Amino acid sequence: MDPSLKAHLQYLEEQLLQPEVRSSREALQRILAENFFEFGSSGRVLYKNESIGEEGIGEVEMALSDFEIQELAEDVVLATYRIFNVTQKQESLRSSIWKFKDARWQLVFHQGTKCI
Repeated sequence: MDPSLKAHLQYLEEQLLQPEVRSSREALQRILAENFFEFGSSGRVLYKNESIGEEGIGEVEMALSDFEIQELAEDVVLATYRIFNVTQKQESLRSSIWKFKDARWQLVFHQGTKCI
């Protein structure tokens, strides 16, 4: 497993937690693939073109840990990790599918599952 790929994908996941990225439609459009969708920890299904307003997707205070990746194909990677939502004091398991397309890694799918 390429450690630089793991570090890069973790960096992209962490960017998605940053206020300046979450509040920027342009930054989100660059990271999320055109066909991106998410099964949110809220139980809602979210789609890129329906979920991103002019103000982005809202700010959160979350900490990422236990980041791992699994190569599914040469250009597709599954990332798994834990998120602790500081505001809600809630932990969740996360999984993301990243695809290398147009000379960059793009987030295609994401799922958050609350821990009991």
